[in-house]
Amino acid sequence: MKVQSKNILQMVTAYPLSKSMEDIQQELGLSRIRNLSEIENVFGCSEQVKHHLMNSLEYLYTYPDGSAKILTSKLADFLEINPDHLFIGNGSDEIIRLLIKAYLNTEDEAIMAQITFPRYKTNVTIEGGNPVLVPLKNGVHDLEGMFAAITEKTKIIFVCNPNNPTGTIVDSKTLARFIDQVPDHILIVLDEAYYEYATSPGYLQSLPLLKIYSNLVILRTFSKVYGLAGLRIGYGLMDSSIKTELTKVKEVFNVNKMAQEAAIAALEDQKFRNDCVARNEEGRLFLEEELTALGYTFFPTQANFLMIHMNENADQIRDELLKFGILVRSGSVLGYPESIRVTIGSMEDNQHFIQSLKIAAKCR
Repeated sequence: MKVQSKNILQMVTAYPLSKSMEDIQQELGLSRIRNLSEIENVFGCSEQVKHHLMNSLEYLYTYPDGSAKILTSKLADFLEINPDHLFIGNGSDEIIRLLIKAYLNTEDEAIMAQITFPRYKTNVTIEGGNPVLVPLKNGVHDLEGMFAAITEKTKIIFVCNPNNPTGTIVDSKTLARFIDQVPDHILIVLDEAYYEYATSPGYLQSLPLLKIYSNLVILRTFSKVYGLAGLRIGYGLMDSSIKTELTKVKEVFNVNKMAQEAAIAALEDQKFRNDCVARNEEGRLFLEEELTALGYTFFPTQANFLMIHMNENADQIRDELLKFGILVRSGSVLGYPESIRVTIGSMEDNQHFIQSLKIAAKCR
């Protein structure tokens, strides 16, 4: 008789991991693949980070600081907030998991968009909670629908802004009004993983709201614009009482030493960050213009990716583009089976993608 896992895990599907680039190259005989499927920063990370990490290698035998004191202090100075309102996590993924673990009881409800970052739903289910899914409206969070879904069992509301996988944002007035209306015993988790890429004047600057709403949690990460996805480090901005509860349920040494050192160095190179934002904006405008000329539509993005509507089987489009060395994410696993999600790359990447798309379209 096999050992049985928790019953609740029968309702959970493992996150679909892609094949390695090496395996794909070998299978297809390609000399190079431009990976535009994982929403990574194609420009890498700051050279200062690399230099700083090289100087930190001799201390690998020591345990990391479990409270990430130095990083917390420097990040608090950078954001001009009290360090007591900062929680450092093993990616913002870990903070999502800890929030659910600390605040959600069995049968409690957590409201989220029907199509959004999938780890909200997965972690709520694993903890025995009930995910309440509210459909998007034109790729945007339906905050009226989410507010209407609140019941006496609601404990957490997740708002991914910009939203993954659509890249859309909720306008600032609508989101601020929503935060104000939600009862203060319900946790509002505002996931801003793509915060730095959002250049629209209609994007809510949420940080000042922490002084007003003790039930608000803002999540950000070093994985995206800072290019540290491989080191897994993110942070949450929250009331000190929430930080206290998360500290109870986190692993003692949850963030490794190199990740902390890299984040400190990344903060000190804001020129790199600003350059990445500017190049992303240039790439976004280029892709939007080219795609429009080709007759394709897409969600208006404020992130470093585009959800493009192909109006045909997305898996087939992905496979055709791969023949040209372009790897994109099929919308079939994201809730949009006739769309593809494409990372905004370097200008060379973007041009190669458009040219490949043109040739693929002629072949169909």
